[in-house]
Amino acid sequence: MTLTGRFDSARHTLVLTRHFTTSIDDVWESIADSDRLSRWFGTWSGDPSTGTVSVTMNAEAEPMPAVPYEIRRCEPPRALSVRVTDEYGTWTLSAELTAADGTTTLVLTQEDVDSATLEQTGPGWEWYLDRLVAAVHDDRMPTLDDFDSSYMPMSEEYAALAR
Repeated sequence: MTLTGRFDSARHTLVLTRHFTTSIDDVWESIADSDRLSRWFGTWSGDPSTGTVSVTMNAEAEPMPAVPYEIRRCEPPRALSVRVTDEYGTWTLSAELTAADGTTTLVLTQEDVDSATLEQTGPGWEWYLDRLVAAVHDDRMPTLDDFDSSYMPMSEEYAALAR
């Protein structure tokens, strides 16, 4: 696997990009619609108009409890930003989508990344975003075995980005 993330150590920000050969609306539905999100990440429940939904991740090896996600920005089909605090810390995530010439580009940004955890965070997002690509394009979904064999070896490269 090739590392695709960039890390701004001054701002503690991780940025990853993926490209899709489908419409921006299709990619948006895959990150915003609970049924579509469940194919690669997890499900959400609740009323987004309240500014918070409850997200249950379903791709992890161990069952994960539902966690509240604060919706900070939602501009369909171009931008979604959420903030979550769980047992691993506080995560501020933003997805920005653009479309041109039949290609949709998604840029995922995670702010406030602890550089000491980048070696796990980076490979984790690589795996999840490749799962998103597979879900959108109906390709083979990366598994937990793939994560261990193909994504975790990127941890050394991600650790080097933090230095």
